[in-house]
Amino acid sequence: MILLQIVEQPFNYQETKMTSLLKIILPIYLALFFGLAMFWRSYMAWKRTGVNPYAFGNNDTVHDYVGKLFRFTLIATALIVSAFSLSELLYNFLMPIPWFESSLLVGIGLVLLTVALVWVLVAQVQMGDSWRIGIDEHTSSPLVQHGLFGVSRNPIFLGMIIMMVGLLFTVPTAATLVVAMLGVVLIHIQVRLEESFLLEKYGDVYLSYQKRVRRWI
Repeated sequence: MILLQIVEQPFNYQETKMTSLLKIILPIYLALFFGLAMFWRSYMAWKRTGVNPYAFGNNDTVHDYVGKLFRFTLIATALIVSAFSLSELLYNFLMPIPWFESSLLVGIGLVLLTVALVWVLVAQVQMGDSWRIGIDEHTSSPLVQHGLFGVSRNPIFLGMIIMMVGLLFTVPTAATLVVAMLGVVLIHIQVRLEESFLLEKYGDVYLSYQKRVRRWI
């Protein structure tokens, strides 16, 4: 029994150290992801073109309703990370999943988070001033087909899905799982709404793009 405790001590210490690091890393990561991928890129596109890239409104449409729910998932994600980082009591309210807690999964989660951030930022740079959040029916922009868009028709959405899976691995709770599942469903709905819009807007050009490049990868 004593020998078993001695053997387990280094692992427990590493787990504690890893958790402490995650409480610092994850808030910084979310700030970078939302700050760079959402706000900064939108600001730069608006500054160069004068067009507001945020295309979700408050009308009673499926598109705008999806936008509202997706904003909820982003806020919920930030609250989950805040609860994890600030208080063990708050974290327990998120209903941790003990059998999902693993240093290996945490490591995989951190890799996925890093890949997601780099992937999304590269895709946004390649998208340039065509970057939009939602469906913009009022302004015209070229159909981006190069770079990551030549590998996936929705690289930014794909990156966001990877980010949510990575967060689930690093903060394995029932709340994280529910938010991730909701986010994935909303992304799939939004992708199909955008496909219908782009097909109507670009016609045969988009149809050819659809046949050449897969929806995800």
